Amino acid sequence: MGTTKYPTTPEALVKQSNPPRRLFATKGSRVHLVSGTAPHQLTVAKRAQPDLSADAKKRLKWFDHYAKHGNAALTCRYFGISRQTFYRWKRRYHPSALHTLERRSSRPKRLRRRTWSSTEILAVQTMRERYPRWGKAKLQPLLAADGIIVSVSRIGRILTYLKRRGVLHEPPRRYISARKRLARRLHAVRKPPGYRVLFPGDLVQLDTVDVRPLPGKVLKQFTAHDVISRWNVLDLHDRATAGTAAQALDAVLARMPFPVRAIQIDGGSEFMGAFEVACQQHGLRLFVLPPRSPKLNGAVERANRTHTEEFFECFPMRRTVAELRPHHLTWERTYNTIRPHQALHYLTPRQFLDRYHSDRLRKEEVSPR
Repeated sequence: MGTTKYPTTPEALVKQSNPPRRLFATKGSRVHLVSGTAPHQLTVAKRAQPDLSADAKKRLKWFDHYAKHGNAALTCRYFGISRQTFYRWKRRYHPSALHTLERRSSRPKRLRRRTWSSTEILAVQTMRERYPRWGKAKLQPLLAADGIIVSVSRIGRILTYLKRRGVLHEPPRRYISARKRLARRLHAVRKPPGYRVLFPGDLVQLDTVDVRPLPGKVLKQFTAHDVISRWNVLDLHDRATAGTAAQALDAVLARMPFPVRAIQIDGGSEFMGAFEVACQQHGLRLFVLPPRSPKLNGAVERANRTHTEEFFECFPMRRTVAELRPHHLTWERTYNTIRPHQALHYLTPRQFLDRYHSDRLRKEEVSPR
């Protein structure tokens, strides 16, 4: 018996495999759809063209499944594709030329030719190099004043053409005082994605709010809000500076009824310098929000609204911090020990912490040692 020689290139395989692509075979009273390509030819074809894209390999699985089951509807349901998609690729597919499963180029056969003249190109280039930060809409009336009548869209295409050729000479961008530079932080970092907030003190949001007790008088309130227990610490000052923020931090650590492990702030200048040094000295993690993201400190922002509506707008105000501070501390105790919180199922933060500690103690007692 002679040895069968298999083709080793796609071209030879195409020449040798000219039988019908699909044949029908009867078995009893049932009709089966049989592939017209021998299995060894499919193996050679795959081996000869291994560099298929991920999409082409996915489509090849469609037709492997279809060849195995002989049911187009079943194949479409199995892979989650429409029948139109399946039959469109089935018309293109040839088992001995797997590159037919690749996506064809969508580039037009006939491209639009450039219709601008060398005079227009030179005029646009000259005007753009004279005013390098002006776009096509601003250049169009200037060119029209010089007698070069071109549309805004054509100027844009000419600029793109000049940039691709590398002949448009534009000055490099130098970011100076016109743009605000981000200050380098001493201790604050972005909150890691995997940082978990599970217990009171794991994350305390800190923010400032303007207080106007009387016309022409502005005070600054530092609000510290624990996101688990909703416990708040309020500290009132005449100004919001790094020094007063450091004093507010001391008040937070002294009046929070649990250890504070991390503080989250916005990018305000009052939370830099001395405040960062104080956090570092106390061993606190300090997380700073990205620019223009107050929603990430939404809990303390909502607490500021509550303090404004339920205290500052309801009680007689005083002009100085010293006169206002006793009433301010009374409101802080009311907020933490008397006012029910809907987020805590109408418990106060004090009641929530009492239940939290008792439940934790009970779990430690029943847990095996």
